[in-house]
Amino acid sequence: MLALEKLSALVNRVLVFFAGVALAAMMFFAVADMALRRFGIAVAGSYEIIGWLSAGALALALGSVQQHRGHVAIDLLLTRLDQRPRAVVEMLMNLLALLLFAAVTWYVFAYGRLLHQTGSLSETLQVIVYPWVYVVATGAAGLTLTLLADFVRAARKMLLGGAR
Repeated sequence: MLALEKLSALVNRVLVFFAGVALAAMMFFAVADMALRRFGIAVAGSYEIIGWLSAGALALALGSVQQHRGHVAIDLLLTRLDQRPRAVVEMLMNLLALLLFAAVTWYVFAYGRLLHQTGSLSETLQVIVYPWVYVVATGAAGLTLTLLADFVRAARKMLLGGAR
């Protein structure tokens, strides 16, 4: 269990670093585009580039957000349950999320492969887009790894009767 958590932490640390790079690049590109427009110079494809960078930043940060519980969670009903039923519900929710994002990862990678095989290009810049789809799939894979670690932890907690 500890090895899975360490692997998840390492992978998501790397992914969140690249999410930060994408976010910084998006910020610098947007500022440069606005500054250049002041001088009458429009950057072609700025909407596409900023969209790709924002999708990458969001996707690559998913696992880290899950790991640090940075999302909104409403556990009004769970707090009223005893430890064991709470652990069962937590394990089932982790399993459902794990299955969902494993499927998302699989299908987004498959979509990227399809775009690669067909040679699909972006509308404005006419450049390949499949690498960005692979970036999103990689972020979903990072989240899936974190959800797997969460599921194993929750299953262990349930088997031990709610104890850590």
